[in-house]
Amino acid sequence: MFKNKLSAFLIIIAFLLLASIRAFESEIFYDPFIFFYKSEYFHKSLPDFDSTKLLLNLMFRFTLNSLLSIFIIYKLFSEKATAKLATYLYLFIGLTLVIIFYLYLNSTRPDYMILFYIRRFLIQPVFLVLFIPAFYYQKNKIKR
Repeated sequence: MFKNKLSAFLIIIAFLLLASIRAFESEIFYDPFIFFYKSEYFHKSLPDFDSTKLLLNLMFRFTLNSLLSIFIIYKLFSEKATAKLATYLYLFIGLTLVIIFYLYLNSTRPDYMILFYIRRFLIQPVFLVLFIPAFYYQKNKIKR
């Protein structure tokens, strides 16, 4: 019983950390697109940015979100195999999205919406919202 309360407390702390990453994003990370996408960006050109610094910050933020998400998945399902699968999925998805983001960013005329959505997947823990129900469904399907 104590283990479940401790796990629940740790999961809440992990969610609070995810929320803190979002709340303090402009102070913690270099991302000139935060303000760009909050404005009328369809009529503007991309802001000046350091692509290396931007990519490193996106990868760092994705890594922080991923580690917290994997921790939450591990605590929710208490299975190393599930956490291991989530880790592989995060690695594959993260590398793929960073490569695609880099290619679009350095294209002659980048599509702002594609950059927006790829960046969104990199900076938000969207995959946690997808993985928890998927792993829950898989766990319950195997029990039947």
